[in-house]
Amino acid sequence: MLRIGHLDAIELRVFDDMTVEVALSIMAGAGVEHLLLCDGDDERTGSVTRAELAVHRGSSAYTDRVRLRDVLGAPRPVVIPAPSLFEASCAVSSPGSRSN
Repeated sequence: MLRIGHLDAIELRVFDDMTVEVALSIMAGAGVEHLLLCDGDDERTGSVTRAELAVHRGSSAYTDRVRLRDVLGAPRPVVIPAPSLFEASCAVSSPGSRSN
């Protein structure tokens, strides 16, 4: 599952059973530094950064079959970065946010 929200294109959500290799590829292709993780019920279970995955990828125990939930262990808090100035300006200027 890869979901890109229409209102917030930087929020990439993936299932936690995705492999580290695929996650790194998605992050590189999308130009993002983090992914939000979801369980089988589509509930957020945490987040992961490209730097965290790179550390695991460089370890001697790494194989291309390692899944995100394997390297992250227990669920962690979801970290959502503050919107950039561009994103904030888009939200302010969107038709649904204008008041008359």
